[in-house]
Amino acid sequence: MSPSPHALTHWSAEQAATIAADGADRLPVLTAADIKPIDPAHDFWDMWQIASTDGSTVFVDGRSYWFFLGTPRFDDPEARHDAARIYLTSHGSDGWRLHGTTFPDGFTPGSREWSGSAVLAEDGETLTMYFTAAGRRDGPQSFEQRLFETVGRFMVEGENARTDNWSPPVESVAADGHCYRVADEVEAPATGIKGFRDPGFFHDPATGHDHLLFVGSAAWTDAQLDGLIGIASRDRPDAPWRLGTPLVNAIGVNSELERPHIVLRDGLYYLFWSTQAKRFAPGLPAPTGLYAMVAERMTGPWRPVNGSGLVAGNPAAEPTQAYCWWVTGEGQVAAFVDYAGLNGADANADVTLRRARFGGTAAPFFQLDFAGDRVMIAPTG
Repeated sequence: MSPSPHALTHWSAEQAATIAADGADRLPVLTAADIKPIDPAHDFWDMWQIASTDGSTVFVDGRSYWFFLGTPRFDDPEARHDAARIYLTSHGSDGWRLHGTTFPDGFTPGSREWSGSAVLAEDGETLTMYFTAAGRRDGPQSFEQRLFETVGRFMVEGENARTDNWSPPVESVAADGHCYRVADEVEAPATGIKGFRDPGFFHDPATGHDHLLFVGSAAWTDAQLDGLIGIASRDRPDAPWRLGTPLVNAIGVNSELERPHIVLRDGLYYLFWSTQAKRFAPGLPAPTGLYAMVAERMTGPWRPVNGSGLVAGNPAAEPTQAYCWWVTGEGQVAAFVDYAGLNGADANADVTLRRARFGGTAAPFFQLDFAGDRVMIAPTG
């Protein structure tokens, strides 16, 4: 049975319209010292850490382990989306290390690998990867998106880390075409592609149920601004995933609520996502940034944090400097450096400028302060 074609919560234009032009919810302008390549031969963007089932970040000998989407450095960084692979990295007191690609060549069912999440079992070795297969391997180019999972082994030996012994990828759950639009476009329209991607795992200790949050597009409307945060659930690890009613819809407000994930803090559920200014309805002052809602339970009702939903936005002076914020269970936030240091120039118009200004690396971490319905960027120093 398909889920109901509506959502628990509507993110309204009235709420988004309360965002101020600039203020304490804006990140500082990145400096050249903030932009340090993970590896000078590669571009990296969307990221997620290896986490325990409870959402806490896994550390091994003081290092955390992160997956990034990555490619070799192309002349045009926008070409990266059509060749993305998932790479394993780690972070410690000496900075970032690159450990290599996550899956063997030709292993995943898509023509490229897009974002997801990763959960390490209590044995410290068994790793489940949830990821997006974009397109179809050996098929024509498309923007089809499907949710997959595979179980493998995570190993750390001295300064080296690797993943191997992956099980055949299995499709976690599929769009139903009734509530969730099937994302199978052949070409990408200027308004952005439809979504069924970015599976984010969350285990709810209150019920013992597992959930996958994902980007969705509403199938019950022809509105171009049709963004959803979807959910699939199961009541035990060996049960099949079941599609559920979307947690949030942004119909008429925003077309793309990316990388949704939940952090449990002080008995409250914080649902985070990222989106870009260009995905909002014309006239809304909302920046490219990290957004969130909060609730007492998974079933809602969900309320936009800070009244508007905005947690941390790019500064007005550099509106595209970073993207894809990911909040760990400890309240630390990672992102990647997008187009920084433009000083008002338009990266869309000049491929040379894009190559010069695309960071393709991790942005500096920052911390969040949680206080009920308010979530703020923590002071530094």
